[in-house]
Amino acid sequence: MRYQEFLDHIYQKYSGNVKLELNRMERLLEEMGNPQSGLRGFHVAGTNGKGSVCATLEALCLAHGHSTGLNTSPHLINYTERFRVNGTELPFESILAAYHRLEPLFERWDASFFEITTAIAFQIFSESKLQSSIIEVGLGGRLDATNLFIPDVAAITTIGLDHVKTLGGSLELIAAEKAGIIKSGVPLVLGHIPASPRRIILNRAKTLNAPVYLPGRDYVSRVTARRVDGIRFDYRFGRHIYRGLVTNLLGEHQAGNVALALTAFFIYANVMGIKVCARKVRHALRNINWRGRMQVLSTAPVIIVDGAHNVQGVKAMLDTLRRVWPRRRFRFLVSILADKNYPEMLRLICLNAEKIYFAQNSSDRAATLAQQAAEAVRNGVDYVEADSVAKAFQIARSELKPDDILVCGGSLFTVGEVLSVWKN
Repeated sequence: MRYQEFLDHIYQKYSGNVKLELNRMERLLEEMGNPQSGLRGFHVAGTNGKGSVCATLEALCLAHGHSTGLNTSPHLINYTERFRVNGTELPFESILAAYHRLEPLFERWDASFFEITTAIAFQIFSESKLQSSIIEVGLGGRLDATNLFIPDVAAITTIGLDHVKTLGGSLELIAAEKAGIIKSGVPLVLGHIPASPRRIILNRAKTLNAPVYLPGRDYVSRVTARRVDGIRFDYRFGRHIYRGLVTNLLGEHQAGNVALALTAFFIYANVMGIKVCARKVRHALRNINWRGRMQVLSTAPVIIVDGAHNVQGVKAMLDTLRRVWPRRRFRFLVSILADKNYPEMLRLICLNAEKIYFAQNSSDRAATLAQQAAEAVRNGVDYVEADSVAKAFQIARSELKPDDILVCGGSLFTVGEVLSVWKN
């Protein structure tokens, strides 16, 4: 079975099996021998930023000589992106071999696409006898397939209104779902979360005797410089004091994500007996492997791809743009999913836009050109419509002057399609 045949097969056969409950996944993993039970490492939830935190944790573990597995979702271009061992995507053949071995169990338990992906990651990480595993929550937390993993350190990055039909229409309801990853006695590191949803999380942690580490109270970061190739910041957590840290991630919000990851890593290092080396920490932060999040593809003209796919993410992206390029307006290539709050996302983008290039990405959830263009009309912004992301990117590039700035995004699907065009 070739790559596209495999992907079509699991999408068509299993993508309709979604059930937000853990009994099925629990029984599946039991028949597999509970491969997740021997894993050590991190479990990361949050509305935005969890992927950046996971990638930072991977870099820190690898820099300190720990064999490391990283399981994230969704993928931008290839399904293999969801599985990294020691910083490298698994060969498709390894994933396919694991799938074929486990397929009878997937069929028996009527597993979903995400349950299958998570089970394969657990199995491969277990068989590889990795020292550290980093598992990103797919959706919510409490009923997510990854929640049968018991980590050494857990993290919740942010709480925002996203997936409201599934997780609830308030920050408090969403916080309760994400707080479901908290395990008895397992340290929990939080990002910047508003007071009301933070109380929900803290109450849950108190019930489970899970120690909590908060930004501003237990760990502190302060951005000191912003450049197109990354940010510089100071950081403090207990005896760990660093000045002038540099990361290749771009954006004020990424300083918070990296600070959270550093805190989680230092707690983990203490648990695992890892000797922290300042030189290795600095090297790791300069070499975080995370595509599609304020990723700079070109500097003259500037072309950036960013996976901001909800209102909170768009606000963070725009804040970064304004800090790096104050008093500038930008060109945007946009395709947003219809089940997001795309009118508000586009209103915010329009406030900062010189011109917008609209497309409809390949997701069956994508908002139509007409839906998106109506928001540009409403906000009085010049725009172009294209019948694909690739065509929109071609048009945008043909119009760019050397000092222009083009930002491509609105969805991870869109980012993946832009990166695919750029790669080719």
